[in-house]
Amino acid sequence: MIKTIVFDLGGVLIDWNPMYVYENYFESKERQDTFFNEVATFEWNEEQDAGKPLAQATEERIELFPEWDQALRDFYGRWEEMLGDRIHGTVEVFRKLKDLDLFKLYALSNWSAETFPIALNKFDFLHWFDGRLISGEEGMAKPNPDIWHLLRDRYGLEPSETLFIDDNKRNADAARSLGYHVIHFISPEHLETSLKDYDVNISNG
Repeated sequence: MIKTIVFDLGGVLIDWNPMYVYENYFESKERQDTFFNEVATFEWNEEQDAGKPLAQATEERIELFPEWDQALRDFYGRWEEMLGDRIHGTVEVFRKLKDLDLFKLYALSNWSAETFPIALNKFDFLHWFDGRLISGEEGMAKPNPDIWHLLRDRYGLEPSETLFIDDNKRNADAARSLGYHVIHFISPEHLETSLKDYDVNISNG
């Protein structure tokens, strides 16, 4: 029986996309691809999600890639522009789960401690959780197993009674390997259907 549901945030409840800044930023698609594949990589951003200071990370990266100076400065300098709207369908699922009052609801998200307060101020539903664990505040990030161990210990979770929802398959697989039930998030509609597989029915919530 599921007693606890844990949500990832970016890509599940919140739309965050660097392309809101970089869609027409470069003179060619090739330059754009080079920037994201070699310079402002996913792995680099995850270092900040794990607690590295944004200013330090930016200056170190500029030292490595000086020709991308302004583009790198804009990655965090214009970060708020990358923060889109709530993903309305998922927030509605979350609201219904909250209204049912049958589950403990937590957030576990890879997110910089320096930028998370912006989202916290913008989105009221981030205050609905019974607790949250933000990677940048803890100095570790998914898929490091330690972050799930911390979640378990801090909130007294039992993995076999906990359902984890994440749009990143790597992180979903990591949670599954630790004994959590997992929904790999694809869309709000898919989420609502998948919840029924765990006898979580929100249709009347």
